[in-house]
Amino acid sequence: MVTLNISNKILNWYDNNKRDLPWRHSKSKEQSHYYTLISEIMLQQTQVKTVIPYFKKFVHEIPNIKSLSKVDDKKLLKLWEGLGYYSRAKNLKRTAKLILKRKKYLLPDTLKDLKELPGIGDYTSRAILALEYNQKVIPLDGNIERLIKRIFYLRKINEIKKENLMLKTHLLGCSYRQRDYVQALMELGSLICKPFDPLCNNCPISNKCASFKLKDFRILKKIKSNKVKYFKVDIYCNKKKIFLIKNNKFNFLKNLLIFPMNEIEAIEYNSSKNKKFQIKISNMNMKILININNKIPNKKGTIVNYKKIGNAIIPSFTKKIFDVALSQ
Repeated sequence: MVTLNISNKILNWYDNNKRDLPWRHSKSKEQSHYYTLISEIMLQQTQVKTVIPYFKKFVHEIPNIKSLSKVDDKKLLKLWEGLGYYSRAKNLKRTAKLILKRKKYLLPDTLKDLKELPGIGDYTSRAILALEYNQKVIPLDGNIERLIKRIFYLRKINEIKKENLMLKTHLLGCSYRQRDYVQALMELGSLICKPFDPLCNNCPISNKCASFKLKDFRILKKIKSNKVKYFKVDIYCNKKKIFLIKNNKFNFLKNLLIFPMNEIEAIEYNSSKNKKFQIKISNMNMKILININNKIPNKKGTIVNYKKIGNAIIPSFTKKIFDVALSQ
């Protein structure tokens, strides 16, 4: 296999076009490791433009590994509120504690040790090795996947398997500036090689791209089957107070405040005239039937003043359901 000679062209493009992102402004090695850890975890399942204000507030309130290891859980979850996948925030705190046990403020420098940290898998481990240790690895995020599929014109199911895409990363080459090169690849995918209507005239490597030569930019994706599930939510609301419970029943939003809810059959959902709400969580399409009661139940739970619901540590999932319940 012949490695493409593209790293210098991409790096030159990156030097002239990179975005001014807050996690690229570290002032020390320790801060750089911390910024990379926080940003990479936040960017899982979340777009850059969404992450930027969260990142800025998070590192202002929790500026380093030590403060993260000691932060109050309520404060941590409040800072994360709206990003979703709250287990990421909890894993960050657990990771901070483990890093401090090593008597260092730096992330591990091997794939094995990184993967032993909570919430850090293959992609994030490789990103850290490249971004913080300049190791010649390329993490496979959505942007780099798209570059590979287009450059090599991958159009078959077996061609887009992760194992094959990982092999193709080697053909992208490497650089003595691997930290910058990896960011450049991500940036190129995000800004130029977009999912739809790629800006090929602005691409520094269009002459190396099979999709450009064939004028076929379609992206083949693995088809993920989304499960459809039906739930009934009981909203207890009286005198500006609402009743919530800590979720220890469902796999989503573990240990966070939700309305009492149960899974139901489709026939009950479809036959009811009550208000309904739909939301997607991970690979589950949730169809929710809303049942409103004007009496607070006498059982274990949490009472929240709904006028102050914006200040409470409540997932956006719960707030969205309440907004629908209040709507006419």
